[in-house]
Amino acid sequence: MMADEEQDYFKPHPHPTKARVKNAMFNMVEGAFEEKTLTLSGDIRRVKKKPVEEITPPEALPEVVPEAKEVKAEPDAEEEEEKTPVQESMVAQTTVITEAKPWDHPDASAQSRLLLKGGRIVNDDQSFDADIYIEDGIIKQVGNNLVIPGGARTIDARGKLIIPGGIDTMTHMQFPFMGTTSADDFYSGTKAALAGGTTMIIDVACGQRGSSLVDTYETCREQAEGKVCCDFALQVALTWWSDQVYKEMEILTLEKGVNAFKMFMDYKDSFMMDDSELYAAFKRCKEMGALPLVRAENGSIIALKAEELVAMGVVGPEGHELGRPEEVEAEATQRAITIADQAGSPLMIVPVMSKSSADVISAARRNGKVVFGEPIAASLGTDGTHQWNKCWRHAAGHVMGPPLRPDPSTPGYLMDLLANNDLQLAGSDNNTHNADQKALGKDDFRLIPHGVNGVEDRMSVLWEKGVRAGKMDACRFVAATSTTAAKIYNIYPKKGRIAVGSDADVVIWDPNQTRKISAQTHHQAVDFNIFEGMECHGVPLYVMSNGHVVVDEGQLKVTQGLGRFVPTPCHSEAVYGRIKARDQARCPLPVERENYSGTVVNIQENAIMKSVEKPIQSALEPSLHHRPPTRGGGRNMQESSFSLSGDQIDDKMGVRSGTRVSNPPGGRSTALW
Repeated sequence: MMADEEQDYFKPHPHPTKARVKNAMFNMVEGAFEEKTLTLSGDIRRVKKKPVEEITPPEALPEVVPEAKEVKAEPDAEEEEEKTPVQESMVAQTTVITEAKPWDHPDASAQSRLLLKGGRIVNDDQSFDADIYIEDGIIKQVGNNLVIPGGARTIDARGKLIIPGGIDTMTHMQFPFMGTTSADDFYSGTKAALAGGTTMIIDVACGQRGSSLVDTYETCREQAEGKVCCDFALQVALTWWSDQVYKEMEILTLEKGVNAFKMFMDYKDSFMMDDSELYAAFKRCKEMGALPLVRAENGSIIALKAEELVAMGVVGPEGHELGRPEEVEAEATQRAITIADQAGSPLMIVPVMSKSSADVISAARRNGKVVFGEPIAASLGTDGTHQWNKCWRHAAGHVMGPPLRPDPSTPGYLMDLLANNDLQLAGSDNNTHNADQKALGKDDFRLIPHGVNGVEDRMSVLWEKGVRAGKMDACRFVAATSTTAAKIYNIYPKKGRIAVGSDADVVIWDPNQTRKISAQTHHQAVDFNIFEGMECHGVPLYVMSNGHVVVDEGQLKVTQGLGRFVPTPCHSEAVYGRIKARDQARCPLPVERENYSGTVVNIQENAIMKSVEKPIQSALEPSLHHRPPTRGGGRNMQESSFSLSGDQIDDKMGVRSGTRVSNPPGGRSTALW
């Protein structure tokens, strides 16, 4: 509206009985033409319009609208205190830990009001320009010209993207593994996650073979509760199979909020499960509506290859990849998909590290299999050539399982498949170890603890290698980093979407700002970064976790222990939506036929025993030869002379006398035939 139009608006209308329909909403609002947050009462419903003749200049407007006067009162001390939550300040890498207040505390910062103004909202299916109003940790309004209550902080998001907070579906915080514990605990790990734009992690609770699943879950959750800075959920690893495991899986799904179980096909003699155990676990997951996840490598072959390499003197980090070639990952991936399909179960392959494995998953999806593939930041952002680096520390810092592949085209290939939904989402598989921990394997690569970083850099790496490279658009980026995970783990649209009623896990993303990744500046507790020196476009300027502003203009301000546990219910529509119909369509039906009424041969008892001892041989014949002899009593030349026993069919026949033949082999060429 032009300035002179604004001045003329409050003059008496020549026809007071005719309301001005276009600007009727502003008749009741003081300062409606000013570019600022509207301060009205909590009731945002439209009120009855006043006749135009009652309109007065702005200075007299409080007499006309008493509600506005009531709200315009100065906020009291309690409201002011809500704006300054207890926080941890990050200044020059100095961490000041403060005690977190409970979520239901009246002074908790989740009660603050936020207005995100002028940004472009990006969901997985659409993007549009709109404002967002947040209150009590929930998105209350999305749209333009929002009418909001007073006391809200306005954040200018013009020229920026507003996206759902990232969800990292595979982390290992405070993880006991290979004789040591990961460098990042739940505090440093979730702090780093928030710094990178991830507002929720799904960690893996993993116990030793023979341990109780429920006890493992309780231990992991107890460790996390007092430390996490963002929301979290838990998966539980199955490292063995028994009736106890069968029963405890039901307890975890019904009572503990777990809907995913991770299994290992590698780590022979520790975590590895054989095919029959995998089949039983997949069947159990299907019964409960849970999602089975598999780390796919052929553990038996890996153990043999590793012994061979050490015997040949290959003991450095390069031996890790040499003993786990792509074929070993691809074979296990195909086998896992086959077992899951026979069990009628869905399946997630985590992580996807090679082109061969990705092709297997892509082909299986095209053949109708319910399988998902999850590459990680490491496999999308770097390659395995670093394992041949002359510096042992540098090479060992890239050791993880399955390994990074030395083919430099692998990251781009996986990104192409992720961009086109052949692979569905990207996690980090964050499992960090410092140099002194990696040094456990200085003389034998088999003892190097597996794992790399990624929870902090995941979203920036995906933006740089995916969106900035022209392989995916911003909507697909949101799907790969947040929305698909929320759907698969059945917490959508509470998480993974910008919409009214969703949790206020929101990131204001600057797609043009750059940052250089380095172990010197990252927030993780590990002393090494596999993306060292990579310059990435795409930086989170503001990060809100349940309404808390935890990254404010790039500065990290977190509160330890303020994250909440998020239950993940079973029977996700994204996972099990077509399983029931598929089972009905594929259900085998018997063929209706008349009963057989002919004779049945009698089998001697010793013959039955013989068939059991040698099942590949017939119980009725001494050998594999079934054609009758010729009329002369000789062996039928159309019959094979091969026998597994080494016997020949005519061994017991008498030897016939030789016959002199004057014709050359093949017959005479001069004869008339």
